[in-house]
Amino acid sequence: MTTPDDLDRVPDALVHGMLNDLVNPDWPALTDPEVAAVLAHYVGEPALPVRTLVTWRSPRPMSAAALVGDQRRSVFVKRHHRRVRSRERLELEHAFVGHLRSRGVATPRVLVAAGGGTVVERGEFIYEVHETAAGLDLYRDVPSWHPFVHPSHARSAGAALARFHRAAADFPAAGSRFGVLVDSAAVLLADDPADAYQRLVTARPDLRVATAPYDVVGDFESVLRAPLESAALRARGLATQWTHGDWHASNLAWSDLSPDAEVASVFDLGLANRTFALHDLAIAIERNVIDWLDVADAGSPTVDYGSLDQLLVGYGEHCALSSGDLVTLSVTLPVAHIEFALSEVEYFAAVVDSPENAELAYRSYLLGHAQWFTSTSGATLLDYLGRGGPFDRST
Repeated sequence: MTTPDDLDRVPDALVHGMLNDLVNPDWPALTDPEVAAVLAHYVGEPALPVRTLVTWRSPRPMSAAALVGDQRRSVFVKRHHRRVRSRERLELEHAFVGHLRSRGVATPRVLVAAGGGTVVERGEFIYEVHETAAGLDLYRDVPSWHPFVHPSHARSAGAALARFHRAAADFPAAGSRFGVLVDSAAVLLADDPADAYQRLVTARPDLRVATAPYDVVGDFESVLRAPLESAALRARGLATQWTHGDWHASNLAWSDLSPDAEVASVFDLGLANRTFALHDLAIAIERNVIDWLDVADAGSPTVDYGSLDQLLVGYGEHCALSSGDLVTLSVTLPVAHIEFALSEVEYFAAVVDSPENAELAYRSYLLGHAQWFTSTSGATLLDYLGRGGPFDRST
């Protein structure tokens, strides 16, 4: 494998694992010589720090990212493998960032290199550089699926998501096709979701190989078909738009340390794609309200209803949610994750050769999350949403 000579020069810190644990990273940590070589492409960029030293490394597992600079100024450098991100995909994300900024969304500016592009390629890796996010990164060490520290944070996050959706609604680009570590709702929006699911699995050679050990057809029929078709009936005809795809507290920066902190900025648009607003809201509930990683302590996922209510109330303050919207949200929630879960199966099996994590992604994430919604706790949550959640006036 051809790689830059300045990789593997520092010990790799542990990163977030799949089971609420810390594990060795999939990718080598960013090094000082490496980021200096990348930032050399940004000559004349006023946001560059004077010193190019790594000051913090992200614990996110599926790429290598770091803050680079000093106490006066820093930038955020992120490295992807070409099997995970292409230049075209990153440039599309960056165009979306530009659109959001033009509509008043506080999201970090993407730096432009000397040649006019926003991407630097070195060997098998591809890099992007952003200004640091405005605000405090309160949740930067918190994995997805952990809840808000304060329900009031959920309200601000819901309001910010609604504003994000309003700003993103007229971004005209077509969506990215299903791929490794990109969110999508193509199956959910298909005329025949069962056929679309099977074609998606078989059309990608690496995913076909990754799922070969499993009874894909049987698992679909027994676990996914019924909830997927119910959701598809509600989703058909809804307006599509670009959405965030990973609206979690750790992808938001905050105004201060208090329970009353407001969202100051939004970042990490790596899962952004053309889906629909209620799909993105369902993802926000799935990421922030259901503590999937709490199984070891509680025996099953716990639901933070206080944060759920605040998230929906905050969203509704800027984008009204009708009773029909809440029914659609309730049937979308059990299957909103399925395409990203499949993309993780492919990533773990084909890109980083981790059969154990591929197994977790398939059985615990793809199937397990959908199955939980048929349990008493899961069905109670769906019923609560279908009856209007915090907006229910029937009792």
